[in-house]
Amino acid sequence: MSEHPKYLWWNGEPVAWADATVHVSDIAWSATGAVFEGIRAYWNEEQEELYVFRLHEHMQRLKDSSKMVRLPIDVTVDDLIEITVELLRRNGSREDTYIFPLVYFGGARTGRSDPAKLRGDLLITTDPRPSHLGTGVKQRAKMSSWTRISDNVMPPRVKNISNYRNGQLATYEVKLDGYDVALLLGPDGKVSEAPGACVMFVKNDQLITPDPASGILESITRDSIMTLAREDLGMPVIERRVDRTELYTADEIFLCGTMAEITPIVEIDRFQMGDGGIGPVTSELERLFTEAVRGNEPKRESWRTAVEASA
Repeated sequence: MSEHPKYLWWNGEPVAWADATVHVSDIAWSATGAVFEGIRAYWNEEQEELYVFRLHEHMQRLKDSSKMVRLPIDVTVDDLIEITVELLRRNGSREDTYIFPLVYFGGARTGRSDPAKLRGDLLITTDPRPSHLGTGVKQRAKMSSWTRISDNVMPPRVKNISNYRNGQLATYEVKLDGYDVALLLGPDGKVSEAPGACVMFVKNDQLITPDPASGILESITRDSIMTLAREDLGMPVIERRVDRTELYTADEIFLCGTMAEITPIVEIDRFQMGDGGIGPVTSELERLFTEAVRGNEPKRESWRTAVEASA
């Protein structure tokens, strides 16, 4: 397997990996306001087809984020979709793949303080990234002492590179304490999210998750899981403020997001969830989600963008 793809997309054209360079003096400020998306594409071996998961929604969120940080890009959502599909074809992607579109300050070294001079440069890269769906992965979580950022500080609904420092600090803290993943509380002391992932839990046959006002990224995966729970499992789904102690007595808890996919949490602050295994609702949602992203569920066809496999 190659260490990197053959091509990436950079400012209007496919560029060979080795030719995509910038001067070292341009990197310091370019990422502070940069926005991005993390997108997964899933390979279906039987169909020999690659399916990009909810590509339109991801690219719309990229456009929304770039607007919020005043880094406009002169491409439409349809353009971004076409570019991504063509890039995957050029790179001959025939395996689970992670797609990383990034909009960053062009010429940030000199123009970063004047909104009239801001220029958004667009970079899209692809890399092999195996899915952990169906592998039985489980994690132990701890409430971090760090507080989640809020809308009037650094808006969490903007997928901004700088926002992720908040989650990094929490992750480093809990991993040094021997845990796998952090959970963050908001300024109001209510549950917000994990670094890069949303929290969902099952209690009394209901699926409950912190609402968008709880400082979460409005996750596309989260929206998909809520849809599956409502429409396929017939479960009530509740979005509301959540106390940390509610998690300690939950029947099941899992994280969801592009990187997390569906990741069961079996312990929080040394409180065991259920019997310490993956719960039945989590297992069924994981199965349904896997069928949808792999292209085996025709009802969810609108969630997938097919990429014709290259020879």
